Amino acid sequence: MTFSLGQIAEQLGLTLIGDAEQVISKIAPFEKAGEQEISFITNAKYLPLLANCKASALILTEHHAASFSGNVLLSEDPYVSYAKLAQLFDTTPACAEAIHPSAVIDESVELGELVSIGANAVIESGVKLGDGVQIGAGCFVGKNARIGSHTKLWPNCSIYHSVELGERCLIQANTVIGSDGFGYANQQGQWVKIPQLGSVVIGDCVEIGASVTIDRGALDNTTIDSNVIIDNQVHIAHNVTIGSGTAIAGTTGIAGSTSIGRYCIIGGGVAINGHIDICDQVTITGYSMVTKSISEPGTYSSGMPIQANRQWRKSMARLSQLDEMHKRIVSLERHQRPEAE
Repeated sequence: MTFSLGQIAEQLGLTLIGDAEQVISKIAPFEKAGEQEISFITNAKYLPLLANCKASALILTEHHAASFSGNVLLSEDPYVSYAKLAQLFDTTPACAEAIHPSAVIDESVELGELVSIGANAVIESGVKLGDGVQIGAGCFVGKNARIGSHTKLWPNCSIYHSVELGERCLIQANTVIGSDGFGYANQQGQWVKIPQLGSVVIGDCVEIGASVTIDRGALDNTTIDSNVIIDNQVHIAHNVTIGSGTAIAGTTGIAGSTSIGRYCIIGGGVAINGHIDICDQVTITGYSMVTKSISEPGTYSSGMPIQANRQWRKSMARLSQLDEMHKRIVSLERHQRPEAE
């Protein structure tokens, strides 16, 4: 797959300084880019290396363009332009081609135009699939589920009954949406299951990574608004709500009935308690533990960064002594306090 720089500039809406006929066959890392390859710079540490760069073209800001003698595509945000350029060069195959003979599709299913369903997929009664939907091999779509136009499911996804997925969503392999929430009552030591009567409703342009689990609601729905991105192996419990534009990194766990606002960024491995509210535009750094609501935008952290083992052992030993040290300090302060006149 090749493009001329002129074609790339037109597709990306960028201004080209240089040879419009230059052929580009590959996107490459800046430090490795060579003939017929294009790269970009977002990190200032690479600027001193521009003079020796062998790439046939670079995506640069106007401020940095003068430092490179080769072909330049001017961009206000080179990283966003790189993302759009990668879409041009994307060779990812379809999740499925046409409808495989081994797929089991109930006769009541409503199929839009150009729907593709892979081998051994099962589509139960009452399901509605929009135009251009792609269902990968081995997927399960339960009764009365709704999947919007041009949404893609990679192999072995399970979409439970009555779940609703919006348009242009991308669900990676082995993800489960609509499984039961963790709802039980305890009767004298015996667990009594609470049927989960809600569902999961997901908006448009949501991307969900591999092996994610999103539980259905107990009474109301679990809801994920449009333009949310969720990394691999995230668990979202019943009745959680997530606002538009939020990003959640891998292995994060969100307990039930928590509300997360819009444009939040949740780092990897974060543990979020249930029945709390997190407002819009909150960033939580990786491996933090969130035990109470957050009402002010900003960045929040917890946990202890890595240390050399010897230093960590000393720190833990001192931590165990804090209570005794506190008592001694209080006692000393009491004895040093001047007597009241």
